[in-house]
Amino acid sequence: MRIAALADIHGNADALAAVLADLAGQGADAVLLLGDHFSGPLDAAGSWEQLRGLKALALRGNHDRTLLEVPRPEMRASDAAARDVLPEGALGWLASLPATLRLEDVFACHGTPASDETYLCERVTLDGAVVQRDALTIARYLAGVDAGLILCAHSHLPRALRLPDGRQVVNPGSVGCPAYLDDTPVPHAVEAGTPEACYALLTHRAQGWEVAHRRVGYDTRRMVALARSRGRDDWAAAVGTGWIPS
Repeated sequence: MRIAALADIHGNADALAAVLADLAGQGADAVLLLGDHFSGPLDAAGSWEQLRGLKALALRGNHDRTLLEVPRPEMRASDAAARDVLPEGALGWLASLPATLRLEDVFACHGTPASDETYLCERVTLDGAVVQRDALTIARYLAGVDAGLILCAHSHLPRALRLPDGRQVVNPGSVGCPAYLDDTPVPHAVEAGTPEACYALLTHRAQGWEVAHRRVGYDTRRMVALARSRGRDDWAAAVGTGWIPS
């Protein structure tokens, strides 16, 4: 079995198109979408047009939940930008998505099995540094999950870990948002350090799951221009460079 894992598209329609074009030649048996599909000042409607016809299994992320549960006047700017352009069909699709997925020996969630707002593989220090969690804590978050492969997202950082008990944990990285600022639990920046769209191919072998993160270059200029036109220079820098300006 070969699985493609895509996550954190965040309305970047051009990055998504590049990833889907790259994926077309990879022979994937299944495509899993790990949430946060639309939120951002980019092209949520264009992303929906691509996702609506894609044969894939999908779950919802924290921003997807926000689009459904938070009243429009109370939304943050990135969520509101997506909500304003998404048709009812897209919102209905989001409402139909589960919080977690199971596909044979694969378990998928957005953050952790219990929370779509908690990083599984990373923690944030008191001074705002984002560092890898220890294996014991990751295993504690995954208590009761008996799958050999666990897919997660939310941090936008590509990772491939093998726990001491043999279970593999993979974050495919972000398709469309390689850097961002967050204020929970303390202010911090997450930076992939490259503007390329990222996803993962996972192939089941006799010795376990073979993980290949794929970074796909694309022309970022339209997305950068959209972000700037909406007053989001932070998003423009993140999409164009993979870094947050000092």
